[in-house]
Amino acid sequence: MDSRFLLDNQLCFRLYTASRLLTQAYHPLLSQHGLTYPQYLVLMVLWEKDAQPVNDIAKRLKLETNTVTPLLKRMEAEGLVSRKRGSTDARQTIVSLTKKGIGLQETLADVPQKVGTAVLCSSITPTTVPELYAMLDGLIEKLSKINSEN
Repeated sequence: MDSRFLLDNQLCFRLYTASRLLTQAYHPLLSQHGLTYPQYLVLMVLWEKDAQPVNDIAKRLKLETNTVTPLLKRMEAEGLVSRKRGSTDARQTIVSLTKKGIGLQETLADVPQKVGTAVLCSSITPTTVPELYAMLDGLIEKLSKINSEN
C-alpha cells in the first residue's frame, strides 16, 4: 500500500476529525439554550461589533453569504437578531442583536473556558495555545489564498 494514501497520513483527516469533535464538545453547552454552533459563531461576531452587514459577517466567518443568509433568517425567527435594509445602501442587509441575543452573551460567558479546559492535554497547554493558534492561522491564510485562486 502506498503510504501517501493511508488515512492516518492525511492532514485533512486530522483537521476534519478535530473540527468535528470540537464542534460536538460545544453541543451540550449550546443546545440547552436552543443554539447551534454556527449560530454561536454569528453571535460571537455580533458581540464583537453589533449591527454589521451580512457580507461582513460572512467574511469574518470565512463563509459565503448564501450560507450565512439562511442561518440569519432562522436566528431572526428565533428572536436572536434583526435584519434591516441599510440606510445608505438598500441592497445591503444590516444584522443587529436583539435583547435576547445580547443577553445570551452573559448566559454563555463560561462556554469558551469550559471548552478550552476540556481540550487541554499533554500537547495542548495554556502555554502552547498561542503557538497552535499561530500555526492554524498560517494554514487558514494559505488555504484561503489557494481557494481564492480557484
